[in-house]
Amino acid sequence: MPARTTPTAAPDSQVPEEAVTPLIRGVAVLEELTAAGGTMSASALERATGLARSTVDRIVATLARMEYVRLDGRDAVLTPHVMELGNAYLAALRLPALLGRRADALADELDESVSLAVADRDGIRFIHQATRRRAMSLSFRIGDLLPAERTAPGPLFATEWTDADWTHWRARRTTDPKDGTFPAVPPAPEVRPDADFVRRTERAAADGWSLDDQLIEPGLVAVSAPVRDPRTGRLACVASVVSHTSRHTAADLRDTLLPRLRTAVAEMEQDLRQAPPAAPGPPPAGLAVWTGASKQELGREFIESLARGLTVLTAFGEGRESLTLTEVAKATGLARATARRALITYDHLNLVAQTPHRTFTLTPRVLSLGFPPLAGTPLPRLAEPHLRTLTDRIRETAYLAALTETGDEIQCTARVTAHHVMRVDIPLGTRRPATTGTAVGRVLLSHAHGGSDDDLVYALADEEWEQGVRTLAVPIHDRAGRTIAALATSTHTARRTAEDCVDTLLPALTTTATHIEAALHTASRFTPVPVT
Repeated sequence: MPARTTPTAAPDSQVPEEAVTPLIRGVAVLEELTAAGGTMSASALERATGLARSTVDRIVATLARMEYVRLDGRDAVLTPHVMELGNAYLAALRLPALLGRRADALADELDESVSLAVADRDGIRFIHQATRRRAMSLSFRIGDLLPAERTAPGPLFATEWTDADWTHWRARRTTDPKDGTFPAVPPAPEVRPDADFVRRTERAAADGWSLDDQLIEPGLVAVSAPVRDPRTGRLACVASVVSHTSRHTAADLRDTLLPRLRTAVAEMEQDLRQAPPAAPGPPPAGLAVWTGASKQELGREFIESLARGLTVLTAFGEGRESLTLTEVAKATGLARATARRALITYDHLNLVAQTPHRTFTLTPRVLSLGFPPLAGTPLPRLAEPHLRTLTDRIRETAYLAALTETGDEIQCTARVTAHHVMRVDIPLGTRRPATTGTAVGRVLLSHAHGGSDDDLVYALADEEWEQGVRTLAVPIHDRAGRTIAALATSTHTARRTAEDCVDTLLPALTTTATHIEAALHTASRFTPVPVT
């Protein structure tokens, strides 16, 4: 199987002499994992990237040390921690934080999916999604890249393209007529003439809006309107209402929903106009020291230049959308020469852009480094690998539970069963009445009933699920500090005393809860994480 060409660097660009080769290779591995949905074997990565197996193994080991991937047998699996790279871009951009509330409100009002997208060279990339839950629902995720010519936002962005942009677009269409480098969309059923997109762009420039009439796949329609930066008058992003032909035709979207979309866009532009400057948050600390210590511990299996290069992306964020070389070096603790080489590499890969003011900014392409496959991952899936680790450690059944929508029942949403002759096995979906007489109930209801989460460190109860079963539970908190789930373990009363549960099991549960919360907080910064 030949290596797939990733669309990161321009095909005609030469690698600068000062570029960091291990960083280029590490980015390629992350992009291949992203395109594959988040999971690939080492042999598949070897074939896809064209790298030697030993190089792939060292890259994966380094990414695992950074907790960007985990090893599952022969597979490398992306973890929620890799989303901190995309989070850095979205925080620096500020648009999701400033406009996401308006998009969500519009989706609620219209009962249709609403998205925000930015331009990524000759494609469009989603930065916010407000999706309706239906049997026929939208599967696009934050970070997904779509070819401009098959979307409603594309013609609007193309109104600002330069001659070089049009040349790049035509070259891409020649080399990739079926959109094979865009894994978020199905292959193009037919290759439309370039003139079709040129005409749509001219019409978008004249009308100030654009339609997608089933260009991505049959049945999918969308209408888009531009959101302009009040400082420059240029496009900041494009807002779209997306539907299905069973609900609206493209013409119906234009006639009935476009006026409300334009009103929402005007409100978004007013929000941008009134937004105060972002207050810079603290940059990540101790990264250079950590990479050095990891190199000493792991030796040649840890690629220090790759790890240090990736930390450069995390120097950006809210209030730090544009940084000088000196500011990047200071934020990461790296030497100026190291930071400079990483920025040169990222500029070559189109992951950062230089401004006329001798500063650097992240580009939307940073979202290609692991973000889409993990966007919107529900909490049970985020927690599952941590439950497996916990069960292996304590040799007891571990599970996650949450309140049902009505709030009167507890539901098991994820579990890993320990291997004992006499074992506790709680099937997924099991429900029990939510009462404060149970360990899980006390944890979940303390918040629901207005109790103080700070005072509830754990809860222990006997015979919660059935006679002879002893249960210990600790809370799982969201980014706002609210209890949204309970992590619990159940054992037979003959196997562990109450004192043994507190002395032996509680520290392990507390540590696991901390790991789950860290993954949850990273994953939920810009994308909702369903609890069940």
